[in-house]
Amino acid sequence: MTNYFRSNVDAMASYVPGEQPPRGTPIIKLNSNENPYPPSPAALAVLRNIDGEWLRRYPEPFGGEFRQAAGKVLGIPSDWIIVGNGSDEVLSIVIRACTESGRKVVYPMPTYVLYRTLTEMQAADILEIPYKDNYSLPVEEIIAADGAVTFIASPNSPSGHVVPSEDLHKLASALSGVLVIDEAYVDFATENALDLVREYKNVILIRTLSKGYSLAGLRLGFGIANPQLLSGLFKVKDSYNIDAIACAVATAAITDQDYKNACVAKITASKIQLTGDLKKLGFIVWDSQANFLLVQPPQGNAEYLYQKMKEQQILIRYFKQPGLEDKLRISIGTDEQNQTLVQALTSLLKAG
Repeated sequence: MTNYFRSNVDAMASYVPGEQPPRGTPIIKLNSNENPYPPSPAALAVLRNIDGEWLRRYPEPFGGEFRQAAGKVLGIPSDWIIVGNGSDEVLSIVIRACTESGRKVVYPMPTYVLYRTLTEMQAADILEIPYKDNYSLPVEEIIAADGAVTFIASPNSPSGHVVPSEDLHKLASALSGVLVIDEAYVDFATENALDLVREYKNVILIRTLSKGYSLAGLRLGFGIANPQLLSGLFKVKDSYNIDAIACAVATAAITDQDYKNACVAKITASKIQLTGDLKKLGFIVWDSQANFLLVQPPQGNAEYLYQKMKEQQILIRYFKQPGLEDKLRISIGTDEQNQTLVQALTSLLKAG
């Protein structure tokens, strides 16, 4: 049989996203860190009033309307922003622009597994450096590796911890390559790394509207970096990578900060309540500055609980990989969803 694929593609494993049941399925979905609340009414109003002319013509190729709105919200010039078809595309653009066979990509583990997939697609070298047991960043090891691209997720998934700003400063000042700080969950965190972009030309922040803004189905993310760094990234992005509808809806959403902040406040309060409920059941719960919790069941039987919860139409996330075999990641739902989760876990633990 003819082998159609490059050798690195043929050998690599596919990234496996969280299970997505068909719309309308009566399932409590707490496995993909989606926001349990609807998008901003202002964003939905834009969607209801889509003009057919927007669909007839090609969109503005750089997402200019969104860049202007995001720049105003964040207090940065709009030409410091690159827009992508979800933040995953921006990650892919960085990898395509900055790596190749013989160039190294470095990141701590466990973290977002897509970093590995994107690197393997590009046939670049991979160095995965284990986090310490307390999820403190192995700063010196990462600096010594000096990758062409270094990924740091902060808040990190699945742990939910924020990397201290002093660690990020050390990396930015010492690395010769690009430092990618993935802030997908930054809307739920108490700090961010925006100042590093202003200070260091080799830093790019990656953000998304999937989490805080309830637009995971829209697919829009963006990067923030010095225009000198963005100039190379623009060379490899698709010509019209952001559709007109996504750009218009996302512009309305990011402008409505009051609504986003209100949703974040509700999720944060629910997270505190769920943390307490799970600890009462004997779970170890890691501190999280994201919209999910990393937990360890009292008997360490994470895969068993994952399967049993699925049978009860409650989806949570289980990662069968080193360091996570006895843990679960649980997205924060509504208070009602969280209570249903706790009741199901209580019954399972009693039965076990």
